[in-house]
Amino acid sequence: MTVPDPARPAASPSARPRVLVANDDGIFAPGIKALGLALSEWADVVVVAPDVEQSAVGHGITIRRPLRFKHTAAAGFGDIPAYRVDGTPADCVVLGVHLLGRPDLVVSGINIGPNLGEDLTHSGTVAAAIEGLTLGLPSIAFSQFANEAGEYDFGPSAAYASRLAREVCRRGLPPRVLLNVNFPRVSPRGVRVTEVGLHRWEDSVVTRQDPEGRDYHWVAGVSTAHDGHDEQTDYGAVQAGFISVSPVRLDLTARDLIGELTQALPPL
Repeated sequence: MTVPDPARPAASPSARPRVLVANDDGIFAPGIKALGLALSEWADVVVVAPDVEQSAVGHGITIRRPLRFKHTAAAGFGDIPAYRVDGTPADCVVLGVHLLGRPDLVVSGINIGPNLGEDLTHSGTVAAAIEGLTLGLPSIAFSQFANEAGEYDFGPSAAYASRLAREVCRRGLPPRVLLNVNFPRVSPRGVRVTEVGLHRWEDSVVTRQDPEGRDYHWVAGVSTAHDGHDEQTDYGAVQAGFISVSPVRLDLTARDLIGELTQALPPL
C-alpha cells in the first residue's frame, strides 16, 4: 500500500468512511453478512449484491435488459442498508455507486471458496472489485477456503478483512491496483503478500442424456496449481496456512513485446 491517489481526495478524518459491499454468492450468503457487519463498526456500509448466486460470471455487465434494484430488509444486516440486484456482481457495483453515491472503498466477498491464480479471470467476486477499480475507487476482494470439515466460519476472516479495509481507507491504493485476499482452510499462521500464481482448472465436459434422449453437457474440472509449493504465490501461501494478499494491477498491455511486435508486423 502507498499514499492515496492525489487525484482523489481522502475522506475527512472526522467522518466515517463510506464502504460499498458486494459479492457473487448473493445477498443472503453468510460471507457478505459477516463482512458487512464487521465493516459497520467503523464505516457507513451499504450492501448491494445479486439476488441469486452469480459465481464464475466474470466481469459481465447487463446491457440488453433492465435491472431491478430493491431494498432488502430480510437479509439480516440490521441497520445496514441492503439492496439486491437481478444482475451480475459488476452490475451491483455500478448501480450502487450511481444510485447511492460514490463510496470511499469497494469491498467484495467474503466468497464461499477461494479465488486464486487464473480464477481471477472468471470470478464474480474479483469482478466486483475490478468494477470498483474502473470507477476510480480503491477495491478489495475477499475469498475463503472451507475448513477440513467442509464448513465456513467467516467471523475471524471478517475481523481481519475489516482491519485491512480500514488500513486501505487510511492509506489508499495506487491507481489501477486492487487487492485480492484469500483465507486458508486452517487458522492462519500469518499474512503473506503474494504473487498471483498458476492455479487453474483443468476443464472437462461431461455429456449425459435427458429423459427424451437429448444430449446435455456439464462443464467440470479439476483444480490444479503448478506452483502449489511456492509460498510466494497465492495458492502456495494459503496451502501453507497463510492469508494471501495479492496486489493486482489492471494493465492488459504486454509492454515488453511492443518493440518486437512493431518490427514483426507485415507492411500494409
